[in-house]
Amino acid sequence: MALSVLDLFCVGIGPSSSHTVGPMRAARLFVDGLRKDGLLDSLTRVRTELYGSLGATGHGHGSDKAVILGLQGEDPETVDTETADAQVEAVSENRRLMLDGTHPIPFDRPDDVIMHRRKSLPAHPNGMTFFAYGEDHQLVRERTYYSVGGGFVVDGDAKGSDRIVSDTTAVAYPFTTAAQLLEHCRREGRSIAEIMLANELSWRTEEQLRSRLLHIWSVMQDCVENGCSRTEATLPGGLKVRRRAPALRLRLREAESAAAATGQPAPDALQAMEWTNLYALAVNEENASGGRIVTAPTNGAAGIIPAVLHYYARFVAGAGDDGVVEFLLTAAAVGILIKENASISGAEMGCQGEVGSACSMAAAGLCAVLGGTPDQVENAAEIGIEHNLGLTCDPVGGLVQIPCIERNAIASTKAINAARLAMHGDGRHTVSLDQVIKTMRETGNDMKIKYKETSRGGLAVNVIEC
Repeated sequence: MALSVLDLFCVGIGPSSSHTVGPMRAARLFVDGLRKDGLLDSLTRVRTELYGSLGATGHGHGSDKAVILGLQGEDPETVDTETADAQVEAVSENRRLMLDGTHPIPFDRPDDVIMHRRKSLPAHPNGMTFFAYGEDHQLVRERTYYSVGGGFVVDGDAKGSDRIVSDTTAVAYPFTTAAQLLEHCRREGRSIAEIMLANELSWRTEEQLRSRLLHIWSVMQDCVENGCSRTEATLPGGLKVRRRAPALRLRLREAESAAAATGQPAPDALQAMEWTNLYALAVNEENASGGRIVTAPTNGAAGIIPAVLHYYARFVAGAGDDGVVEFLLTAAAVGILIKENASISGAEMGCQGEVGSACSMAAAGLCAVLGGTPDQVENAAEIGIEHNLGLTCDPVGGLVQIPCIERNAIASTKAINAARLAMHGDGRHTVSLDQVIKTMRETGNDMKIKYKETSRGGLAVNVIEC
């Protein structure tokens, strides 16, 4: 199976790629199938049941809202994030849903979107089943889908594998392990980004790819700006978590202005870390608000790669669009390795699969644009994920806020440190990236279910919800 950089980075909606983006896409897929088969106009009811992690934390992650929007024909990349909640409320109040945006059917939200908190489907923790009924309550169609992390959706024959629909496209340099990737680099005398680019040309031209990647970067920049510009004091949800990004940016700007006015350097030697923290907080506060986001590779870890890219753009001499493209291609190569050999799903791996993966990807991308060799880049990626092994996914109240937002900030600075550590070496190290990915998979498999995005363990049960 071939994966593209654009499979790892896609535009969506917060707060969760697996619990919001995935269910919306699944609902849209279900409706698209009904329309293509000419069944839409005969339907009188559509019902959805969410299982496992989707059922356990779906309310906090907006899974029920996502299903409603998807059934109405909305797509995560284009849905109006400012009116999405209002659309869902209108459906609930009017008890009527516009299937695919055209066909009205009665809709009772409590009965037609059911969250099973203690039941799971066999293939993956994030399972959901859709039912469509015709006249006389006759079942017309039943389909099961799994949201396997990062917004990826597979149908009911997934058989437990963390995969998207098989893509048999032949690429120039196929790889499923870091060892294979590095061998391509050595044999061809190319960087990891160049190997990725050669593979991407199997789907699109270099100009098309560059345009798409720079669009991804633009959305990341807009997300930071939006997160820094919000005027609401707290984040949505019952926790009443205080927004920090707007005030932090104001303080950092004031400190820089004061230093510039006196002709002195910024007084804080760790100013770059402060800005990196800001970028991560801004993205994840925007994600928690249901705003426009880039899955990188998931929404729960969406702040890490944008924060490290912003660090590169602001603090690394010579930074530019070419570097952004190189960064994203390199990061995606690592993400592909993780997705192929473990998982990026918090419901499967715990947060090591989300924040750990993003930290590893960001470390690799930064190391590459700092001039690292392929071996140094692989070392940076290994450091980034090794020191997130065992990280649990325990969102308080089922919301992607505590500890998720701060966790992204910490992992962003960790990724920068991993890249810099790797740059001080020659690429030789004891633990390989392949070994640490295998270890992450085994650790995730051994981890108790309550620590894997169910909100039934860890901080989720030891912090009082306000």
